[in-house]
Formats: sequence, structure tokens, C-alpha cells
Amino acid sequence: MRMMGKMAAAASIVIGSVATPSVGAAPATVVRNIGVGDPQRRAVLDALRPQIARDLGQPVQFVVRALRVQGDWAFAHVVPQTTAGDAIDFTRTRHAERLRAGMLDGADVYALLQRTGSAWRVRDFVVGPTDVAYLAWPDAHGAPPALFEGTD
Repeated sequence: MRMMGKMAAAASIVIGSVATPSVGAAPATVVRNIGVGDPQRRAVLDALRPQIARDLGQPVQFVVRALRVQGDWAFAHVVPQTTAGDAIDFTRTRHAERLRAGMLDGADVYALLQRTGSAWRVRDFVVGPTDVAYLAWPDAHGAPPALFEGTD
């Protein structure tokens, strides 16, 4: 029991140093928002767009709710819309049955992407989840947990 307490204390020190980087910490440990002028924003969204367009069966553009990066990982919370800026009609998508069954909780899309070399690729995504599906992604994909902190 005493040893476990020491291990927990050591773990909290490590976690604390990742979540709150000290001076001289490696940039890969820092979670940062990808703003409108950031070149990574276009690269991440361009990697995500074809996957969501394929899933919804139509071209899409995004309203970005959150877009964060940590090292070679990115997390996106976006709302797809038509290229004309209209809401997606989910009755005309593969999610129509989920919508009818009350198992589609809005148009929100959550996605995890990983950079390999200079290209981003989608590792996982979920459309209109009724639960917090992305909480399993750190264990399932090895993504840094801090990337998801503070996500709605």
C-alpha cells in the first residue's frame, strides 16, 4: 500500500509535467489550439474532410468548434455543413436510422488525427455521439490524454 502511494505520487508528478510544461519543455508536450491563421489548420481539416464527406455521402465544409494539436496528434471538434453553408440533412445520410432512433446527438463530429511525416491521417472519428466516445482514444490509439482535456 505504501509503495502504491509512492507510485501514484510519481505518476502525478509525470502527468503534471506533461499537462503544465516547465521552461525548456519539448514543444511536443504542449497542447495548443490551431487558430485560423495557422498553416496546420488547413492541413488537418483537408485530411478530415474527405473522410466525413464519404461518411455523409456529400461534400462538406466545417464550422470548427475546437482544433488542437500536441506533437504528432490532432483533435478536431467540428460541425459539418453543406458547401453552400446549410445544415446537413441527416435523413439523407447513412445516419438516418440513428436519427430516427434518437441515437444521433446533433451534427457534431469528433476526430483524432495523427501526423506521419508531413501528412495527417484520420485515426478515428465519430458523428453525433450520444456519449463521450473520444475518451477511449488515448488507450485505443496511444494519443496523449491532455489533447482531450477541456473538451465539451
